[in-house]
Amino acid sequence: MSETSFFADMLQSITDRGRQLLFSGSRATQVAAKVDLQTLCEMLLSSRGEASGMALAAEILDRWGALDSEGAQAFLHMLHEQFGPDTTKLDQAIKNYRAEENSAAIIALHKAAEPRRQELLRRLNHAPNGTAKLVRMRQDLLASKDRSEGHHALDADFTHLFGSWFNRGFLTLRPIDWSTPAHILEKIIKYEAVHEIAGWGELRRRLAPADRRCFAFFHPRLADEPLVFVEVALTRSVPSGIADVLDEGREHFNPDEATTAVFYSISNCQDGLRGISFGNFLIKQVVDDLRRDFPGLKNFVTLSPVPGFARWLANARASAPERALPGAARETLRLLDDASWPDNDDTAAELERVLLPLAARYFLVERTPEGRPIDPVARFHLGNGARLERLNFLGDRSTKAMQQAHGLMVNYLYKLDDIVANHEALAQRGEVIASPGVKGLLNQNDESRRGGHDRPGSRPFAQIMNSTLGGGRK
Repeated sequence: MSETSFFADMLQSITDRGRQLLFSGSRATQVAAKVDLQTLCEMLLSSRGEASGMALAAEILDRWGALDSEGAQAFLHMLHEQFGPDTTKLDQAIKNYRAEENSAAIIALHKAAEPRRQELLRRLNHAPNGTAKLVRMRQDLLASKDRSEGHHALDADFTHLFGSWFNRGFLTLRPIDWSTPAHILEKIIKYEAVHEIAGWGELRRRLAPADRRCFAFFHPRLADEPLVFVEVALTRSVPSGIADVLDEGREHFNPDEATTAVFYSISNCQDGLRGISFGNFLIKQVVDDLRRDFPGLKNFVTLSPVPGFARWLANARASAPERALPGAARETLRLLDDASWPDNDDTAAELERVLLPLAARYFLVERTPEGRPIDPVARFHLGNGARLERLNFLGDRSTKAMQQAHGLMVNYLYKLDDIVANHEALAQRGEVIASPGVKGLLNQNDESRRGGHDRPGSRPFAQIMNSTLGGGRK
């Protein structure tokens, strides 16, 4: 028996004993059924015994799990309305702090300001499988159409607690390979969010070859549930398209000859943990492990999707003509409306000339209202200190990639000596660090807005595409 299963069995035993104490005798089920969930939650907050507390937590979560969608939403609403801060205590703590600004008054104010539901969620977490059930509870919250102040306040409580419960110190990194237990491999197939895994045969092609690696983070309270995983290809060069990585007929070689580690898919597995960042820790840990096992690795890059590009471009096309897009570019972009455009070399070349400079603008210029890059994948990698290295036209021709990004993919470069400086440039100055090739594309975009791409002597487009890692469309 594993240490994890032993601990789970012990918790279950304590919980069962506590239920016997709380709801003793043959009337136990009847007694429990007569107590509403709000009362049970109040009982849990006032409970002092460990066994009785675990029993109450288990009873609440079991009852919550049996609710229909309407009842589950009512339960979440009740958490916000009935288990916020004690306003009487908070008012008094504010008065005490204003009268006497010392450490004791600050501590008392902090305790009074904390919503009671945070302590309630902590106690619910003590139940057997409590962590997994609370993750599912937040998943329900995020799936709700409610966007009220109460919704955001409750989500802030979940985010605060999960940020502590799932910090890096509790996570374990495990390699995933073809010998990993089947029930975990099934979850890798299920949770793959970037490049769909069609079945066991395709999964084997991604895990079994010597030049392929996969790693996942796990949490001790979710022992067989991966939180996030990354798929890695060991290569001799930086790929510009996903077909170079996933092609069934690709050349296999000794991974000791590899110079480049390509992170081509990073998938978050638990919707209830959305916004709780694991990927940055995952990449750093995997880089350390790969450098140890393969000293010949020089480049650590991604081959990443651009999930927001097509939506942004559609909005630009729908905006006032000259303000968002120059007329010539707008006219060329009409070619996108024909779904067969990638199959026509001339059409693809014409669109490449317009799309890539616009993509450079999308990454380097456009920002959210908070001043962050507008692409979610870019926010992740650039925030981790990567450099925007190369834009890859038609890097992914799958249906999903064509809908989200007109086939565009990008390489982000993790150069270990520059990670801190790159991160600080974005965090402090809002500057996206990019290769000369990508910056050249942005200049080309500026020229096209002035009509400069038609001038004799303009730089050839293929020349602009060259970056420090090489490039161009294959």
